[in-house]
Order: sequence, then structure tokens, then C-alpha cells
Amino acid sequence: MGSYQMTFKRYEKKYLLDDSQYKEFVKRTSGRLIPDQYGTTTICNIYFDTPDARLIRASLDKPVYKEKLRLRSYGTPKKDGPVFLELKKKYKGIVYKRRESMVLSEAERYLLRREMPGVETQVLREIDWFLQYYKDIRPAMYIAYDRIAAYDMEEPELRVTFDWDIRFRSRELDLRKGAWGRQILEEGQQLMEIKIPGAMPVWLSELLDQLHIYPISFSKYGKAYQLQNVRHTREGKREGGKYCA
Repeated sequence: MGSYQMTFKRYEKKYLLDDSQYKEFVKRTSGRLIPDQYGTTTICNIYFDTPDARLIRASLDKPVYKEKLRLRSYGTPKKDGPVFLELKKKYKGIVYKRRESMVLSEAERYLLRREMPGVETQVLREIDWFLQYYKDIRPAMYIAYDRIAAYDMEEPELRVTFDWDIRFRSRELDLRKGAWGRQILEEGQQLMEIKIPGAMPVWLSELLDQLHIYPISFSKYGKAYQLQNVRHTREGKREGGKYCA
């Protein structure tokens, strides 16, 4: 699986691309943006929230500060497979991410039963504070997607990722249950993220302009939450005999 950085501080810009924009972007950046060693990776996540969805509802209001907690695996893990517990905070557009690695069974004991892991780190102290503050936090949404990541050979801290086949479910919230669920994006769409430590490089900004690729506000969990609520509303209307397509 390789080694993964455990702390991040960066800007993250998101863009929704259609097939033609994606192909042209890849073509125009070939030779400069180099795919990383992992190739296409399926990333699986369980997002945690309160029963009243306090975290995602606050996030959708676009506050100056927001935070989220998720359990992540690369591919479908086994009971003692490696996972990452991630605490992600965003303040004034800057993303701060803290990540702790452990095996799935240990992470589940910690998150679901509050059994402390056998180690103590600064990242775990931050996560523990988060868990104590949001006392009734629990698994809320499963989200998986396929990703290709690339880095700039001249500025390796500049990373670009492409996500597709983003699927979610609000039941069977267990990473071992497999990467299935309802689609978030429309067919042919790709979610591109540009992760940079500072200002956007001029060459990249000009290329995005030329291809008419513009930044958007997009949260995978936020979109899944909204789609789930729309479905529940429609089902409620159908059951009441008032639903019309």
C-alpha cells in the first residue's frame, strides 16, 4: 500500500468535468502531470455524524470553519486490514487534514465503543477531543469512488486527482460490505481536485481558462446527504398519495 502522509495543510479546488474537458486536460498536461505509482485506486469512506446530521448541515451552510471525521480504506478491507482515521478541517479556504493509521477492527472498537487504541499520538488526541465534543456521533454515510492521482513533475507538492463512479449508501455502513451504492455524478462526469500549498500556478490557471473549467463548491458527503433527503421526501409523498414526478 505504500506510505501515506499523515498531516496536510493546503488549498483544495474542485471542478466538475465532462468527458471532452477531461480528455483535453489530460492531453494538454501529459509530460508535466505524472500519475502516481498506485494507478487507479478505489477509495472507500464512512463519514461520521450526529443523528440529526449536525456536521453536514453546518457544512452545507458554507461557514468559515467546518470539520468532518471519516474512516477510509483503499479498496475493500478485511477485519485486520489497514485503514485511516481522518479528521478534516477547513478554515478560510485552507484544508487541514490529520490522519491516523490502524487496522479496521481496532478503528471500529475506538469509533463505535470508544476503546482507546494502544498508542497515543497528537492526531489521536485531536480525534478523541472531537469524539467527546460530538458525543452521539456515529456512522452516517458510506461513499466510495475510483481515483487517479497525479503530481506536477516540476512542483511535486501540486497534486491533481480525478474521481469518477462516486457512489453512496446510508445503510450497511461497514467498509467490509463492498464498494456499491447509488451514483452521485451524471454519466460521463469526472470530479477533478487540485491540491496546492499556495497560489495556483499561472500555467495551470491559464489552461483551466482555455478549457472553460471553473471551480465549484462540491462536497461528496454533502451531495450524498442532499440526494438521500430528496429520495426520502419523494418516498414520503408517494406513501401519502401526493407524489407526482
